[in-house]
Amino acid sequence: MAFAVLLGKERDMSPSASGRKDRMIQQKRHDVYKETDKWPEPTVCQECGALFTDGRWSWKEPPKGAHEVTCPACKRMNDRYPAGYLEMRGKFLESHRQEIFNLMRNIEEQEKGERPLERIMEAKEEKDHTLVTTTGVHLARRMGEALSRAYKGELSFQYVEAEKLIRVYWER
Repeated sequence: MAFAVLLGKERDMSPSASGRKDRMIQQKRHDVYKETDKWPEPTVCQECGALFTDGRWSWKEPPKGAHEVTCPACKRMNDRYPAGYLEMRGKFLESHRQEIFNLMRNIEEQEKGERPLERIMEAKEEKDHTLVTTTGVHLARRMGEALSRAYKGELSFQYVEAEKLIRVYWER
């Protein structure tokens, strides 16, 4: 316990005794692409045609006169700012590339049907690995889990606490 001499008196200076409320506040995850206000309904994305109605995005046909915006997924794609990264490595990838990419596209189609904001942004082949970027965290994780189930290998993932972001690593 810390004490200080104040005008000849000892005083308890511990945070609980002083009643200080200015301790560091832990910030929650922050997603710059998440709207803080509710979209007016119905709202349609002017780029991809996704419709916001009943509190969620879907692929329904937009009614005439719907409010037009650019959805968060299209904004991420335009800004080239992924929410998910899937890094794939290994000799197995090299010899089964087409089969693995077909699996990735199938997973994307399934996920996009349920969550229109989850899309593959880009698949880029680097010297020693292939990097797939996505507009959402669900798709990247689901693709990594599908790879692990179908082909085994080593799977790991990391969520970045400061923002809504996931990095998934698969190797075989």
